[in-house]
Formats: sequence, structure tokens, C-alpha cells
Amino acid sequence: MFGRRAERSAGGPVDLSVRVGQTALPNPVMCASGTAGHGSELAPYVDLGSLGAVVVKSLSAGPWAGNPAPRVTETPAGMINSVGLQGPGVAAWLTDELPDLVATGARVVASIWGRSTEDYAAAAAALAHAPAEVVAVEVNLSCPNLGGGHTMFAHDPDAAAEVIAAAGIAGRPLWAKLSPNTDRLVAVAAAVADAGADAVTLVNTVMGMVIDVETRRPYLGGGGGGLSGPAMHPVAVRAVYDCRSALPDLPIVGVGGIASGTDAIELILAGANAVQVGTASFADPGASGRILSEVEAWCGGHGVTSLATLCGGAHG
Repeated sequence: MFGRRAERSAGGPVDLSVRVGQTALPNPVMCASGTAGHGSELAPYVDLGSLGAVVVKSLSAGPWAGNPAPRVTETPAGMINSVGLQGPGVAAWLTDELPDLVATGARVVASIWGRSTEDYAAAAAALAHAPAEVVAVEVNLSCPNLGGGHTMFAHDPDAAAEVIAAAGIAGRPLWAKLSPNTDRLVAVAAAVADAGADAVTLVNTVMGMVIDVETRRPYLGGGGGGLSGPAMHPVAVRAVYDCRSALPDLPIVGVGGIASGTDAIELILAGANAVQVGTASFADPGASGRILSEVEAWCGGHGVTSLATLCGGAHG
């Protein structure tokens, strides 16, 4: 049967299956891009095939070295990173990393990035003949548009829409991953949907910085970085809620500061069809599996027979 089920306290089954646009998933919990590696790194800690999907770290068309060290540091309620999208490139990933991930039984969402529309198109084209286990492509739009005044793609509705249109060459459902660092979030979400995005992923990290008071310089080698973890969870909830209110038919994947099953349920009530677990996996590599179990238990304890019916429940 497609869809993991749990026995609720009243004795009936709980259907955890969800849809993200065209993509059917057995349950709503995924690993977030950038936190689960490019392949099967988390397999020793969680059954990757039991999750809704594994979203791999963002890939460019070719290899990319990333930012200088140090790249990551803790903050009082999370972490900040400036990894800089290091990766082997799509072609190497398809050959060297994907087979082991597919062997775990995982459904895979590839993530791509670029610094121009042409970069995204090249990465998407390289995925056109990926195996069927690659069920969707998440388009990471939180990158500077070096061909368009250095504005982040996710802050510009027109630029974001152009990328999504170009990425259609991948031949897979596209999930546009958007940034919370703009007051145009809803406008960008609407634009990418009109351009062909099957869903939006809300949200990427919040821009931040840590300064080393001894050296009196930014701690991270790349200067500023992206804040993630519990500190940004309310930001993600608000982003999902606002986009669900404005765009009631748009499929949404919620991500940001999920550390427990109740965090996941909160994002689903805000309007997410599914969720991704990110920073929690650094402290607990099995976090995504634990959170899935906690979601099951919450549904069982609250008499919920179909998790999909919770989506947008906070809107009244």
C-alpha cells in the first residue's frame, strides 16, 4: 500500500500519504537540501526509503569548490553557514552518488543552482535522462543573478520566472525554493507558479553574520551566511501561511527549523503539503526518521485519519 500508516489511539489507521503537485509521496517528511549530502550519507542513521523523499545538496552543471573555511558555526538557536554550494556537478553526481542513494529505496529530489539563467538550464538539461527515482527537481533560486545586477533570483519575480521556464528542460516537476529575505515573497511565488513551477519550497535560510570579537572580523570565510535552525522556524511558518493565504491552490513544501513532529505539524497547518528536515540532522542524523514517527504519533493522539486534511488548517 502506498502511504505509511500508523495505528491511532482510537484503533483506526492514519494515512500519511501526501501530494506535492504532480508528485505523490508516502508521507510528508523529507531531508532538506544541503543537510543530507549528495548521496546516501544518512543511510546508517535512518531508512531513507521510509521517508517521503531525500532532497540532495544543490548541484550546478559542473563542479564547484564552494567558499573558504570556516564554513559553519553555531548560533544560540541554530547555526549559520557559508558553505558556498560546493558540489561535484550534475554529471558526476549521476554517476558517482545517485546509484547508492537509489539503492536505499529512496525517492530523490535533485536540487540545482546557478549564477545565470543559462547555468540553471544547463544543470536542468543534465538531469533530463536521470532515472525515474528522481521524482522532482528543486530549483534553488537563492543565488545572486550575476547577469542581472547581482540581485538574488528569489527576490525578483521576473528573473525567478525566467529560470523556472528555462529549467523545464529537466522534464520533471519543478519545486522553486524561495528566500524569506524579501518583502516580495508572495509575488515571486505567484510568478514561478505562472512560469511552470509545480510547487514552491518555503523557505531557504535567513541572511546573517557572526563576528569573532577576538579577531574583530567575520567568523565565516565567506563573510555573511545563512541562518537556520529553531531561530528561523517562525519565519518559515509565516512565509508558508502568507503564501497559502494568497495562493490557495499552490502546492507548498515547508522547511525551516523543524526539530520535532509538532514543528512539522505547525508548518502543515500553516499550509504546507509536505515538509523538509534540515539543521536538526546535524545534531541528530536520524532526526528525519524520528520526526516522521512523531508526526504519526501526533496524528494518532489527535484522531487524524488522513494527514493531508490538516494542510492549511490554521486558516479557519
